[in-house]
Amino acid sequence: MIKGTAHVYGDNIDTDRIIPGKYTKTLDISALAAHVLEDLDPSFRTKVKQGDILVAGDNFGCGSSREQAPIAIKEIGVSVVIARYFARIFFRNAINIGLPVLEIPNHTIAENDKLEIDLQNGKVINLTTQKSYQATPLPKVMIDILKEGGMVAYLKKNGTYILD
Repeated sequence: MIKGTAHVYGDNIDTDRIIPGKYTKTLDISALAAHVLEDLDPSFRTKVKQGDILVAGDNFGCGSSREQAPIAIKEIGVSVVIARYFARIFFRNAINIGLPVLEIPNHTIAENDKLEIDLQNGKVINLTTQKSYQATPLPKVMIDILKEGGMVAYLKKNGTYILD
C-alpha cells in the first residue's frame, strides 16, 4: 500500500511545465528535481514530501518525449502520479523509469486529500472523503517493471539486459 498527500493540478500539463527545457542539459537528477513544476507552482518543491502523490486532470505529460519529466517527479519523492488521462509517451517513460502512474478518468481528488493506493489492483481510496476509485488496470508486465524500479533493473533481473 502507498499512502500520501495529494497535490492537484489541472489539464494539459506538458513536459515543459513539469521540467523546463533550460534544465534538461544536466545529468544531475537532483538538479532536475530542484526545478520540477517551478513554472506551474513555484512552491511545489518545498511543499511536496517523500511519498506524496501528484494528481492531474486530462493529458498529463503532453508535449515532448523528454524522459527528464518523470525522472524529476520521481526524484523529488512523488510515489505515484494519478491523472484522468496521460499522454502516452509520458506514461511509458514513467513506467520505464519506475514511476507508477494510474489513470482514473472520473476522479474528484482535491488538494491535500490523503490517499491510499493498492497499485497491484489499481484501487485508490481517498481517506479524506472515503471515496474509492478503480484505476485503469496496469498489465502484469508493467507492475513487474515498477516492482523492480524500472525497465533497466527489470531486464537485468530477467537476464535480458546485454549492455553493461
